[in-house]
Amino acid sequence: MKAIALACETIADEVRLAARETRSTIPICWVESGMHNYPIQLKQHIQAEINRIENVDHILLLFGYCGNSLLGLKTDICRLVIPKVDDCVSLLLGGNAQRNNLNDQAMGYYLTKGWLSHEYNLWSEYNYCLQKYGSERTSRIYRVMLHNYKRLNVINTGAYNLDDLLPLTGQIARELELDHTVIDGSLDLLCQALQGEWTNHRFVIIEPGEEVTMYNLGILHETGEPPWKLKMSRTSG
Repeated sequence: MKAIALACETIADEVRLAARETRSTIPICWVESGMHNYPIQLKQHIQAEINRIENVDHILLLFGYCGNSLLGLKTDICRLVIPKVDDCVSLLLGGNAQRNNLNDQAMGYYLTKGWLSHEYNLWSEYNYCLQKYGSERTSRIYRVMLHNYKRLNVINTGAYNLDDLLPLTGQIARELELDHTVIDGSLDLLCQALQGEWTNHRFVIIEPGEEVTMYNLGILHETGEPPWKLKMSRTSG
């Protein structure tokens, strides 16, 4: 099996650790972190990277759904392999179920070293707002923006020394009036992707010539309903 991976620089620490742990020799091409702020451009960039790839059987897209940025992607020469996750947070937690369980307890904003290293992150935007509007107006703005959030969840992925990060994330939590919480991450999905363990319930495989859609990603059923809504209707019936 000849494969290549495309991954976001935001999760580079975690992808490299998963590659070391699995002794993977799959080449990895990195997509600039900031492009996540522009889903259309991100999609165009990923497609351009896909179009440049030759002589492989599989392209691993180590991304989440990420605001429609994967919809419509295709290649005629090989298969695309995509984890079934909403975004990179769920990817680093081991799947959507863990993310949903945590959000059921209390809605949280998630951080890792990678997200804080990105030029446009929660903390840099907050400080920009402070400089532009002052502390009182900035506090009002962020109370509105984060009114549904109770926690600042720092994901311990094991890819770096967490103690180096906690003083800063603690400060961010205090400024934003959120509970500072450390939660365990998981590299299981990344490791499975790099080892070729693409089980149907955790990955979707897009055949050559087929486009990525909400249906094959599992976001929508053929009826047009989200899978979670169908499950509710079956259990309530």
